Amino acid sequence: MRLPRITAGLFLVTICISAFGQSTPPARSVESVDLERYVGLWYEIANFPMFFQRNCIADTTALYSVRDDGRISVRNRCRTKDGIDEANGTAEIVPASGNARLKVSFFWPFKGDYWVFALDPDYRWAVVGNPNRRYLWVLSRTPVLPKDQLELALKRATEQGFKLDELRFTPQQAMTP
Repeated sequence: MRLPRITAGLFLVTICISAFGQSTPPARSVESVDLERYVGLWYEIANFPMFFQRNCIADTTALYSVRDDGRISVRNRCRTKDGIDEANGTAEIVPASGNARLKVSFFWPFKGDYWVFALDPDYRWAVVGNPNRRYLWVLSRTPVLPKDQLELALKRATEQGFKLDELRFTPQQAMTP
């Protein structure tokens, strides 16, 4: 039996995509995040460069706190050549995400995805970003993440399909929050 030309063409395209063009599987957040343990101060250990952080040269931190309305306050700070830069925002938990996916807004009405992709069982470090893999941050509870913990966090990012070629490490001098 001979396949119609369109069916045969689609079949060949499907085979080629399957064999050669297999895309990276969709990113997945962790199953759940204990917000009481997650809130607090995090130090940025590394990131993918992004427009909003273009003037940051060191000492980048993120401070999260739960608000009375259940949303999360976000305060990002960094050192620039001219002093300190700070951005304040609000995050909302995505329903049925186990607190591992949030929508963050620094400029109403715009919101961005913030997913926790990997999290140390003791909440010493986290790998966060967005599901399209354009943004990535490695965060730590301390200004310096021990080498073995950093390697584990980077391994988890790679397992999630992040290409670490653009990863930039953040100098930390433990600036006062």
